[in-house]
Amino acid sequence: MRITPLTNLSGTKPTAKLQKNLVLWHIIIIGLAYIQPLTLFDTFGLVSERSGGHVPTSYIFALVAILLTSISYGHMIKRYPSSGSAYTYAQKSIHPNVGFMVGWSSWLDYLLSPLVNIILADIYLRALFPEVNNWLWVIGLTALMTVINLFGARFVARFNSTIVVIQLGVIFYFVYQVYTLLTQGVYADGTLNPDKSELWSLTPFWNDMTSISALIGGATVLCFSFTGFDALSSLAEETKDAERTLPKAIFSTALLAGVIFIISTYFIQLYFPSNPNTYFKPLDESQPVMVAAIGSIAFKTLVLYFAVVAVMASGISAHAGVSRLMYVMGRDGVINKKLFGHISPRLHTPTYNILIVGIVALSAGFLDLEHIVNLISFGALTAFSFVNFSVISRYALRDGKNKSIKDIINYIIVPTLGFASVFLMWLEIDKLALQIGLAWAVVGVGYLAYKTKGFKYNAPQHNEHE
Repeated sequence: MRITPLTNLSGTKPTAKLQKNLVLWHIIIIGLAYIQPLTLFDTFGLVSERSGGHVPTSYIFALVAILLTSISYGHMIKRYPSSGSAYTYAQKSIHPNVGFMVGWSSWLDYLLSPLVNIILADIYLRALFPEVNNWLWVIGLTALMTVINLFGARFVARFNSTIVVIQLGVIFYFVYQVYTLLTQGVYADGTLNPDKSELWSLTPFWNDMTSISALIGGATVLCFSFTGFDALSSLAEETKDAERTLPKAIFSTALLAGVIFIISTYFIQLYFPSNPNTYFKPLDESQPVMVAAIGSIAFKTLVLYFAVVAVMASGISAHAGVSRLMYVMGRDGVINKKLFGHISPRLHTPTYNILIVGIVALSAGFLDLEHIVNLISFGALTAFSFVNFSVISRYALRDGKNKSIKDIINYIIVPTLGFASVFLMWLEIDKLALQIGLAWAVVGVGYLAYKTKGFKYNAPQHNEHE
């Protein structure tokens, strides 16, 4: 007997929706895969130069801002468990037009994140196979990333779980090897003092020449390293008990990644203490050099092969996040609803968006890591800033939760500190990234003016969570 699809009272087929099938460990795994712990090797040269040789301290600065902001994300997820993340929070808590601009600016974070992973994979594969045209890698890896995402977030989590465990194993082994060399009195510049006093030195964190602005400048670059934690909020509509699960997952993911980054870069900074330009040329291709300095050729080859898989895991998670943001903005109607608001009835994924992101990712063949990382930082800082604002606007101002000490701490003091820490990083953002980001924002304002007929109306919004 043939079974016909269920219909609603109007006689039409029910609208396809995202499926709630993710639990806490799925979210943390996706977050760590998105963050991609091995990124600490790729950004080390850039941040060491920017921070004046104090990479672990820049990580501490970044982690403080991220943890404060993650608390704000937790508050907003409890109120609006939507895949729109910062876009939805600003839209519902501040103003629909502000929400649109936050979502528009956040595209520089979300949309460019998959490109970073393609660029990194290309760097590793060129180190292994210098004779192969890099476009073969760019096209092949982009296609793989796109196909995997078509099959849903839970499939992504299962694919990434093994990758994350191996990444952590590689980092542990690498740091152990560095520690062993340091205990033997060896580092990149030669030999340590006979008493090996440098082994537990505070120099990687601070010295007489340390500049606070340089440390914050390094932290600004490292916003890129933490972008996976906020992207987890885009999985709200696919998470079981999202109001409880996601706040725990976001804070835990950021904290775990931060601790790994700080401990690892402490020992790496001890081993590579001088101007990073003496070790890494170019600075944004530091991983192959670092791995070669520590291990054998076989180890270098093995790590590079695995690094390709690891960045693809991160790219797959990034791809999932941006396709969900585009879906929510499309569902709201602020961008084309038929195209961006589409969910496949069979796969229950935003297939059109996934394909669009895959096409954009092909531009990785023309771009370099440093400029993309800086642009991602612009989008991330925008999202972080307005999530903190959204908590104050929603809870303290609109809901009147500003009477008790607990409410004042939760909904005024903590988000204010979160914004203040993010604001310090705004002051040190790359000038070119700022210019491009502001130009992108101007385009967004123009589009919003067109969409709202000269701001006569508010940007449209989906009312499911109001």
